[in-house]
Amino acid sequence: MDIISLIIFLAVGALVGWLAGIIVKGSGFGVIGNIVVGIVGAVLGGFVFGLFGITTGGFLGSIIMATIGAIILLFIISLVKKA
Repeated sequence: MDIISLIIFLAVGALVGWLAGIIVKGSGFGVIGNIVVGIVGAVLGGFVFGLFGITTGGFLGSIIMATIGAIILLFIISLVKKA
């Protein structure tokens, strides 16, 4: 992975984390928090979509999958915090 790919990876993670934060709680989590939520959400989204046999194509499909994964992650975190 070269430096440009890493920068794009982190930028997409930040975008996805910010989108999920806006959808779930109405605001983001800061740059580092957004990146972490976005990256973990992308992994979770890929796992969940893989379980259902759903494939995403292209950049926009990956953004949607990662955002859904990040929303699921934030929902699980909110459940754990309530318990």
